[in-house]
Amino acid sequence: MNYQINDTILYGSQGVCKITGTVQKDFGGSVMDYYTLKPVYSENSVIYVPMHNEALLRKMRRVLSSEEIYDLIQAMPREEVFWIEDENKRKEACREILSRGDRTELIRAIKALYLHQQELQEKGRKLHVADERFLRDAEKMLYDEFALVLNIREEEVLPFIMEQIAVGEKQSVQ
Repeated sequence: MNYQINDTILYGSQGVCKITGTVQKDFGGSVMDYYTLKPVYSENSVIYVPMHNEALLRKMRRVLSSEEIYDLIQAMPREEVFWIEDENKRKEACREILSRGDRTELIRAIKALYLHQQELQEKGRKLHVADERFLRDAEKMLYDEFALVLNIREEEVLPFIMEQIAVGEKQSVQ
């Protein structure tokens, strides 16, 4: 996919970024062309993505439209969840989900972690630190994009999602 200056994209777990330009850089005696990305929610950061590195370019994804976000939200209650008991396998699965950035996978994982967290809280326990970190990272990826596209603040995203799900459930009952 070709990207243009001023395009707003998602870049891996960095979240929402604006392409601010292209630049030639010399790293280790090799001059290459790079996209210059400015994370929207991190004022002081700049990311350089080599224009000829397919693996890194695959981490750049277009931002969803508001219609696509509404569709994702309406599908959330129907998303199947599964819990991976083996901690190492769960960490690896979470790492892969973050690297792919697939919004549906993120939603499934967040939902599974929320449900597991509720089960643990009933027993007076907490999520494992690695699970908490993944949950925070996954929510940030999703909420940053939703906030930008829907023109709301990050802290308004979860209440907005819950409200939309409630409205959708009321409409399906009628």
